[in-house]
Parts: sequence; C-alpha cells; structure tokens
Amino acid sequence: MKKLYADIIVDIVHMALDRCFQYEVPEEIAADAAVGSRVRIPFGKADTLRDGYIIGLTETPEYDPEKIKKIESVCGDAVPIESQLIRLAAWMRETYGSTMIQALKTVLPARRNVKTVRKRYLVRTAEREQCGALLEELRRKKQKARVRLLEAFLEDEVLPYEMVVHKLRVSPASFAPLEEMGIFRIQTEESYRNPIRGLKQETSSIVLNGEQRAAADGLIASWEGDRKPCLLYGITGSGKTEVYMELISHVTARGKQAIVMIPEIALTWQTVMRFYRRFGDRVSIVHSRLSAGEKSDQFARARKGEIDIMIGPRSALFTPFPDLGLVIIDEEHETAYQSETVPRYHAVPAAIERCRMAGAMTVLGSATPSASSYYKAQNGEYRLFQLRTRAKEKSVLPSVEIVDLREELRSGNRTIFSRRLAGLMEETLARKEQILLFLNRRGYAGFVSCRSCGEAVKCPHCDVSLTAHRDGMLRCHYCGYEIPVPRTCPSCGSKYIAGFGTGTQKVEAMVKKIFPEAGVLRMDMDTTSKKGGHDAILSAFADGKADILIGTQMIVKGHDFPKVTLVGILAADLSLNSGGYESGERTFQLITQAAGRAGRDSLPGRVVIQSYNPSHYSIEAAASQDYDGFYWHEILYRRLLHYPPVYGMLSLLITSKEEALAERMAGRVKELAEELSWEAGKDEKGIELLEVIGPAKAQIARINDHYRYVIYAKSEDRGMLLELKNKIEQIEWDRHVMYQFDMSV
Repeated sequence: MKKLYADIIVDIVHMALDRCFQYEVPEEIAADAAVGSRVRIPFGKADTLRDGYIIGLTETPEYDPEKIKKIESVCGDAVPIESQLIRLAAWMRETYGSTMIQALKTVLPARRNVKTVRKRYLVRTAEREQCGALLEELRRKKQKARVRLLEAFLEDEVLPYEMVVHKLRVSPASFAPLEEMGIFRIQTEESYRNPIRGLKQETSSIVLNGEQRAAADGLIASWEGDRKPCLLYGITGSGKTEVYMELISHVTARGKQAIVMIPEIALTWQTVMRFYRRFGDRVSIVHSRLSAGEKSDQFARARKGEIDIMIGPRSALFTPFPDLGLVIIDEEHETAYQSETVPRYHAVPAAIERCRMAGAMTVLGSATPSASSYYKAQNGEYRLFQLRTRAKEKSVLPSVEIVDLREELRSGNRTIFSRRLAGLMEETLARKEQILLFLNRRGYAGFVSCRSCGEAVKCPHCDVSLTAHRDGMLRCHYCGYEIPVPRTCPSCGSKYIAGFGTGTQKVEAMVKKIFPEAGVLRMDMDTTSKKGGHDAILSAFADGKADILIGTQMIVKGHDFPKVTLVGILAADLSLNSGGYESGERTFQLITQAAGRAGRDSLPGRVVIQSYNPSHYSIEAAASQDYDGFYWHEILYRRLLHYPPVYGMLSLLITSKEEALAERMAGRVKELAEELSWEAGKDEKGIELLEVIGPAKAQIARINDHYRYVIYAKSEDRGMLLELKNKIEQIEWDRHVMYQFDMSV
C-alpha cells in the first residue's frame, strides 16, 4: 500500500495561509484523514504538538520521505467551524478553479494584525471597613488623589480605568501602592468594535397578511423538514423582508444562527435598521467599508456566539457561525453575487453547499428571480413560494406604458425625453410629487443600433450584439466573428445607425434646462465615491430636498420612497444589447425593479419605458409585470442556443503581456477541448455533447497592457465541464500567462 501524505496548515492565522507543510499520514489513521480534518502534529525544531488542518492529500512526497514527520492523531471531537470552511474552500477550488490557498483566503476570516481594543477596570478586593479605615488615614495625610479613589470605591466596587485616570485625576503612580496593599486589582477585558452600536430597538411587531403568513409557514415547515433550498418569488413591495424575519425568529429561537446576504453596500444600512428594530444587538454587519478591526471583531463575535444574525454582501457567507441554521440571499438575481476575483465563485451555489455541510437551509428571494433559480424551482430542485400582491393594502402596481423612440425620431423629437414622459414630469412636479429617472446603463458595451428600426447589429452565430471597437470593427466576444462598423442599417438601410452615448450627467443637464425650478439629485459612481455618499443622497431625496433623482441601477434596488409617483426608464435598450446571452434577462429585471419604485404607498404610480425596440419580449413582459411570460420565452431561447441554465457553460479567460503568447496558449486549450469533445461524441440529434466556442478576444481586449482571450465550452453534462477544467489545469502553462475560470451551471 502506498504511503499517503497530507498538506497541512498550522493553526488558522494569516501568515499560515501563505504556505502549508507536508506530513505523512500513518496507516492506522488514514481512514479518518480527510480534507478539513483537524489533526495534531509535531511542529518546529522542538516538535511541539500543535493543531493543524488538512487541506490536501497526495501519494507524492514533496521532498525526502525520510525527513517528513508523521501526523500524531486525527482529532475526533466536534468539528470546528474552520474544518467546515476548509471543506467549502476545497469545493470552491474544485468547482471554480483556483489554487487551494486562493480559496482558503476567500473563505477563512484570517486574523489580521489589528489593534485589539481592551478595557481596564479597577476592581475593589478589600472589605468596606478596611477601605473606610484607610480613607481616614489618607485624609489625615492629605493624600487627596488617593482619597478621591477610596471615596469612589465606597460607592462602586468596579471603576473604569479611564475614569480613574482622567475624571478622578488619579495617576497610575498614585494608585499603585494601593494595588500592592490588596485594596483593588486591575482587570482587563477585550472590547469588540460594534459598527451598529447605538441603534434603538423597537418592540412593535408587524402582522403578516395571508400571503406572507402562508409563505412563512411553508418556509418554517421546510426548515423543520428536509431543509431543501427554497425560492421566495414576491413582486416588488410584497413584503419579502417580513417573511425573512419571521423565519429567522423561528431559527434563532432554536439556538441556530442566520446569515442575510444583500447584493450591495448601498442597501446594508436600510436592511440592518429593519432587522435591528426586531432583533436588537444580536444583529451585526460586515462589508468592505468597515475597518479591518471592525471586520475582525464581527467575526470574533459570531464565533463566540455574541450575535445570531449577520447581514452583508458576498463575504458575509463566510461568517464563522458555529451552528449555522439559515442563509437568506435577497435579490438573488443580482450579478454582484458573482466574484470578480479568483476563485470566481457565485454566492448562490456556494451558500447551498455551505448549508449542505452545516445542515442548514438556503432561501433565495427576488421580485425577478434569475432564470437559473426559477428553472431549478420548476424542476423540483428548489421549493417555490410566491407573494403575488403588495403588502400595503392601498399600494397597487403602477400603470406602465411603452414609448416607441422610433416614432419620436420620425416626428422630429431628438431629445432624450419623449413627449409623453416630459408631459408627465411636468404634471408630477405640479402636484409636488417626486420622480425617478433611471438610465439603464448596466452592461453597456458599445453596441451599435438603428434609430429607425430599433435593430442592433448581432452575431449571426451566437445571437448576441456585436461590440464596437476603436479600430472600427464590430466583434462577437463568444466566437470571434467580426465585421466593419456599417454605415447604414443592415436590416432597413437607414442612415440613423450609431452607438448610444447618453450618460447621467447629460440627463441631469437636460433636466435642469427643461425644469429649472425643480430640485435635482444625481446618483452614480461619481457622486457616491466617498464614504456615506449613498446614504447622503438617498436621505436627502427621502426627506423631500429634491424633486427628481437621476441614476443608474443603484437607485432602483430595494428603496421605498412614498412620494415617488413617476418613474422614467430612459433607454431600456442599453442592457438589451450588452453583448451577452443574459441581456434579455438583465433588461427585464432592471425595468421591473425600476417600475417597482413607483406608487409604493397610497399615491398611484406611473412608469414610462422608452425604447427603440418596444416589441422585444423582455420589455413587453416587464411592462405588464409578467414574469412567467418572460421566463418561458427566455428559457426556450436558452434551450435552443444551449445556454445556461439548460446547459452548463465553462468560460476561460487567458491573459498575458505578450499577445502572441496569449493567443498561442488559447490555441492549445482549444485543441485540448476539441479533443475531449471528439471523445465525447454527439447525441442522437447529431449535437456535440461538448461544444467548444472560440478562442476570441475578450470584450475588453486589453487591460493594463495585458492581452485577453476567451474560450467557452457548453454541455448538458456538468461533469464533462469539470473534467475539461481539470485537464486545462494540468497543461504546462507558461509562467508569463495567467488564466481564470468562470463556471455557470
């Protein structure tokens, strides 16, 4: 039998994550040794026994086997949270491709070199009689500082160190003799930074309506049962948050902890306020704007059981709760849940995997569920719960109308506002109500479209919009197909064909010119770059300090402004022609979310959608709030063109400072993938079981002087994509070339 060796990290400290140590696994404990197992190992020159964690197993020693030490034992006690997170890192490394160290640094809340906040106290140890007698003696000797200290001790047995030094003005040199006499002792306690300290808890509870009660009861029954992943689909304003809180209350009452994930920092404060009102200081937050000390302290509080609920974006998933019972992912359709760094994991499958390991349950929530999640709900992989009506009795969905910008152009209107929208804005301002103007710029990638017929120039092979490049070419970033930018529309021959160039600043200038008396706020990356920028703008608008709020997607997520009665969606086509297979889905989601901001209280709402392609199914479905109609159209499109979620898709990004080298490595990967495709064969319809597309230049072909190429592979068999990923990792890669995977399953 071959010897087995384990790669082990010693303890869980920041520096340990930069390397691991190899140990031999004795035959008698080999059956108990697994990735994530906690072990006792001899460490250092003195062979001091230390705790470590197995992060990999192999039959190949890294150096002379005679010099490799043996594992002392596998710890068979309760599995600590570190072991679970290490197993999650191993799953992420296998699923998404990365080194184990990269995955570990993602999931483990490493202890950082941050200053620990400690509080010191002077605790009286002498009896009152002894203190009283000593006090009389000190008064006779006129030792005023010590007199003040003894007088304070007769009132309180415990005195804060800072109060003694600064308020009582007793120096350490003055009170040291009293400590030596045994009058008191100094006690030190660690104090954790709390980013939400000072909020006021409210005891009032919200009574759920019938739909909310049914959804909450169903989710609780699932949690008490097999804890299968659940999808809560509720229209905008239907009260999903109240259902979440009811479920969390049930889970935490049974000694478990909960993680609530939100897509962006901009939503953190609003969300935590709602949860704090109900759960008090058992709630905390974590996000990128916190200091290193604040983040470290929140994870320490979670580990010690001082909090039950953690709220935050993607990184909140790795909160080291010892007894996790629930993970809620709100607005689960958002692309912010996809990591942009290696490993490029998606928070939804990662949360489901963590819950599987912990025996917990995942709940996904959205007014516009991702096609992937709804597909899994339809196939029985998730349980589906629905909220079809708004929670407030007087609140109804707004009336929505679509304006055809082609007609506006033909009538001579070349401004960014249709005549209908401009008229409604004037009426709304006259009634002293508020307006949101949403510029749908997400995914904007320099597409070219016709203003006369509304058609964008698309790839004939991939059915996605071609992207304009500075060299005057239009390219597909899936297969590499390219053509020169046409001077007339290929569909109708019109000369009105160009890229779209409107931004939020241009919209703001136009609004101020047309409505000079209106108060205007703009919310985009420029105006929110400073800390607190989001809150300052949203608070000012909520307080009625402006009549019109202009912005990109950040203004349409989860915000509730009772006086907003008009929403104008200025350019629905921007995300529709973003060059990706998910463009229709993104467009439907953004328009639906934007429309949902209107009429959320008793005042009726109106929405105007401006589009050059008003008959597109995603725009029509969003206008009628018809998610089911959109979904079945979209899933048919995905099935026909073999896109996720019906098929799995693996993408590989290859980068290098030498373009020829990046192109050559992309060619090698293409050969390997095609070889595996040939071995896999075709199905009964003659379709390849593993389809390979590319290589092609990436959407942004060069960043920081690194040239970028992409290759895609599609298959219904997700295992085949993992096999391809593993084979690509085994290629002898040139050290001047970097690569990263993105798995959509």
